[in-house]
Amino acid sequence: MNSLKDKKALVTGGGSGIGQAIVRELAAQGAKVLIHYFKSKESAESLAAEVRASGGDADIIQADLSSESGVRELARVVEKKWSNLDVLVNNSGDLVARHKLEEMDMDFYRQVMAVNLDSNILVTQAMIPLLRKSGASSIVNLASLAGRKGGHAGSIIYATTKGAILTLTRSLSTELAPDGIRVNAVAPGLILGSAFHAIHTTQQAKDATIASIPLHRAGNCEDVARAVVYLASEYDGFITGATIDINGGVYMA
Repeated sequence: MNSLKDKKALVTGGGSGIGQAIVRELAAQGAKVLIHYFKSKESAESLAAEVRASGGDADIIQADLSSESGVRELARVVEKKWSNLDVLVNNSGDLVARHKLEEMDMDFYRQVMAVNLDSNILVTQAMIPLLRKSGASSIVNLASLAGRKGGHAGSIIYATTKGAILTLTRSLSTELAPDGIRVNAVAPGLILGSAFHAIHTTQQAKDATIASIPLHRAGNCEDVARAVVYLASEYDGFITGATIDINGGVYMA
């Protein structure tokens, strides 16, 4: 089944973890994929080579998504390469570090906002003209269970950005519907195999979370990728402004 055959897809933060799984799943469904990375050039190159070796179409591009000039250059390259865009996956983001409100300064606040929210807004804004050209296109935003529940201690600004992405998704779905652009989100919970939880979540916290999950397991990157590709491939569909929760039943909105 090639539900995205020859569709053009941009995945931000696509070189590792969840982004990497999304790239693989998009390519498996026949999409041509542009893999954005910031620092992980080696893993992005390896992933693109893997996709091409399997008969797919993939390339890489570096950009600082928190920079307006960086995003403008990204849009210029995408337009030169393809002229239009069918799928945008806003996957890039990070907790950065755990700091309680009393411990943080405004530089840290601005950094987390830039990495998670500013980047999403800048990239989406720059890609709308290219998505509009496709006539029936899709944006999928990566939110988080933290945006639903508020997150664990020390993740207050990260959780705030992810909550904002959930609202942004709903607002944009209305704004862009007349252009045939659907906008949806996924909100992953504990996803093992992602850099986020490898860096920012202790084993004790992972074990405690897994014990509370009705399905009695953590998620994996492929769980998220399948949901993203479903939303991306539902062309001319009736799903927009929605969020798919991927958390094993630990939280239901």
